[in-house]
Amino acid sequence: MKIEEVMTRSVVTATPEMTLKAVAGLLVDNKISGVPVCGADGSVVGVLSSADIIWKEVGVVDEATMLERVLATAYGDDERLGARTVGDAMTRPAITIRPRDEVSLAAKTMIDAGINRLPVVDGGRLVGIVTRADLLRAFRRSDEEIRREVSEDVLLQKLWIDPNSVSLVVTDGVVSIGGLVENRTTAELIGSCICRVPGVVGLNSTLSWQVDDLARRTGAAADRIAGRV
Repeated sequence: MKIEEVMTRSVVTATPEMTLKAVAGLLVDNKISGVPVCGADGSVVGVLSSADIIWKEVGVVDEATMLERVLATAYGDDERLGARTVGDAMTRPAITIRPRDEVSLAAKTMIDAGINRLPVVDGGRLVGIVTRADLLRAFRRSDEEIRREVSEDVLLQKLWIDPNSVSLVVTDGVVSIGGLVENRTTAELIGSCICRVPGVVGLNSTLSWQVDDLARRTGAAADRIAGRV
């Protein structure tokens, strides 16, 4: 599943020159927790979240205690304590994703970076936004939708494998696949790709292979290592 299938296309944005009070109003009025920050050319220059604004609640820098100033400086948040505009408080550079990227990539990126949203850019310009809530909706898919993606996208389009050459059943998000494939590498690749399909919660693979190429792969890897020594 691609990002463009789950992203929100109508995006509330801010500019670096906007005041934090103005953006706080945008977040409240639109019931959202963050916005992409765009330059005059439409490029994404940062992201402002409610957490960035809440730093103001800690206190204005001039009024902060010595301990607060030390902690703020140590963690790189002294600038945000004194921020008055979006440009001062936003997180930059923005972590972005592309419309044709896989939903699984967005999920991994959000988890690794500890963020809740990703601006979607195409040709350097903002075209949408994807949030954790969007990803949750992507995982609420029917078994038939999952089976269709595994059959058409994973097997046929990505791996060039005839879906009719294997057995494929999806029950409550668990994919069961069996049959005979060319080699062990192909069987492992099929399983890896299936596990990245949104909505898949488990995999039962009884795939067998004509050639066990594990020894060949291991030997090739050993040769590469030996060549670097």
